[in-house]
Amino acid sequence: MSVRSSIAKSLVTILNTNLIGVAPYTTDIYNGAEAKLKFWDEVVDFPFISVVTGPETREYLPAAFKWGFLNITIRIYIQDGNDPAEKLEALLEDIEKLLDANREIPYSSAGGTESTTQDLHITSIVTDEGLLAPIGVGELSIEVQYQVL
Repeated sequence: MSVRSSIAKSLVTILNTNLIGVAPYTTDIYNGAEAKLKFWDEVVDFPFISVVTGPETREYLPAAFKWGFLNITIRIYIQDGNDPAEKLEALLEDIEKLLDANREIPYSSAGGTESTTQDLHITSIVTDEGLLAPIGVGELSIEVQYQVL
């Protein structure tokens, strides 16, 4: 498995393990996170969280040391007949809180070497602003920094 896939799958595990409606998080996603791309019209069970890797850059330093900066998109789909925007905002807050608490994500390289990411930060948060009601769609873009082994 590639490092990119390993980081995405670890992120999915963190989401499914922690977002179970128990404090400090308010939302239960019912193991609804996957490391695959789905669009809102393909989702059957809500809430659903799609974690997909995007572009990656490198920073080359002396002594053959390399940093990788991996962009990951976390797309959130919820459904609520009353107020999908409010439910979406609550889930976005839970995910942001969870990411702040888990900046070091475990991953393994293709050679089997285990490590953890160095840093993680959110670069943007976007929602559908209620246009798809009763479905709500949100997107977090994050950048994950890790040592390229």
